[in-house]
Amino acid sequence: MFYLGIDLGKTRDHTAFAIVERGVALQLRYAERVPLGTEYPEVVERVRRMVRHEHLRGRCVVVADATGVGAPVVDMLRSGQLGCEVTAVNITGGEQETRSGIVWNVPKRDLMTGLLVLLERRELRIALRLKEAGPLVRELTDVRMTAGSGGNVRMGADGGGQHDDLVVALALACWRAKRKQNELGARRLPGI
Repeated sequence: MFYLGIDLGKTRDHTAFAIVERGVALQLRYAERVPLGTEYPEVVERVRRMVRHEHLRGRCVVVADATGVGAPVVDMLRSGQLGCEVTAVNITGGEQETRSGIVWNVPKRDLMTGLLVLLERRELRIALRLKEAGPLVRELTDVRMTAGSGGNVRMGADGGGQHDDLVVALALACWRAKRKQNELGARRLPGI
């Protein structure tokens, strides 16, 4: 099974894709950062082409950031006849994962720490030959946890010009890849 994580951005942050294959370990098979300014219909079309690729067709789940402007893009993905499950995730600053109808609310802290744990345990492999391997590694090293004066904790890339788009896309793909299908509401077929 393949899991396509999508972190949506447009003007200040890039839209980023990460495709993870679930096997004995998770393996990052593809990563891409879309140029700034790319229109969302183009992003949806790019996703459609990816999930229809011969290696992914019928064996892929899309997990997309539904935070803010992500909600209408998720609607476009769901109506886009992709031929695969589309899981929507609101990335929150909350304390626990919840579900509201068909949308998951997942703290960014949980996404990021889940990804870091996978890397530490060597349960996630990143091919260094990937075009975006260098930027992804830089993003991983830029991720910081900072506490604000009001007690709020922020986790992500800090500083001017730093991004965490690829990391968030990868974290979303890994989060979904580690979940049981029935936890996400998929129907179980009798006798299987």
